[in-house]
Amino acid sequence: MRLQFVGCGDAFGSGGRFNTCLHLTGAHANVLIDCGASSLVAMKRIGIDRNAIDAIIVTHFHADHFGGIPFFILDAQLVTKRQRPLVLAGPPGLQGWYERLFATTFPGERSLPFPLTLIEVEIGRANAVAGLQVIPFPVRHDEKAGPCLAYRIEAENKVFCYSGDTAWTETLIGAARGADLFICECYVYEKDLRAHMSLHVLREKLPLLGARRTVLTHMSDDMLAHARDVALETAQDGMIIDF
Repeated sequence: MRLQFVGCGDAFGSGGRFNTCLHLTGAHANVLIDCGASSLVAMKRIGIDRNAIDAIIVTHFHADHFGGIPFFILDAQLVTKRQRPLVLAGPPGLQGWYERLFATTFPGERSLPFPLTLIEVEIGRANAVAGLQVIPFPVRHDEKAGPCLAYRIEAENKVFCYSGDTAWTETLIGAARGADLFICECYVYEKDLRAHMSLHVLREKLPLLGARRTVLTHMSDDMLAHARDVALETAQDGMIIDF
């Protein structure tokens, strides 16, 4: 399996980074996980074939994770002339959020030349999404933009976990246990925040997770300023990990 960080930034473009968007591929898998507002620009910069993507899996409904969806859909309709089906999966409430997002960004009726299927995932259960087994776990971020989810994704004999945006929560133990790759948001260095992970907390909790490899993402200016002091791997836009 291969993961590429299309964007690893936060909502504020800290460090000049693109909003969150992960591209997970394998022999058969080809999905995006989150699609922040700047993600289409980032995908074009690194040359991703958007028509080859089978699904977009969303962790929550903040614009730095979800706001790129209208641009992706319109690009598929008007630029790449997509005909293959596309799946958009996300937390309960996805249908309404999708409709409101389009009404705000590109209002008006729209007839797409490709089938678009929206899947509201069942939390705590295995969901079939584009040939992947996707297990959502509730996390602690902002219920006004959720439910907010972490995902454990099993495909091609590999286990991938992504925390989404979250402060520490015990549900991450089940989500990341034994994962071949765990991508964890780590917004601040030492501060304690209600809705985001702090490195000093994550260091303490990592032994509980048992992931084979952990990479930090979604870092604020505060976290980036301490990058030299961080022993764990940290993400960069465009970075590729084979696992």
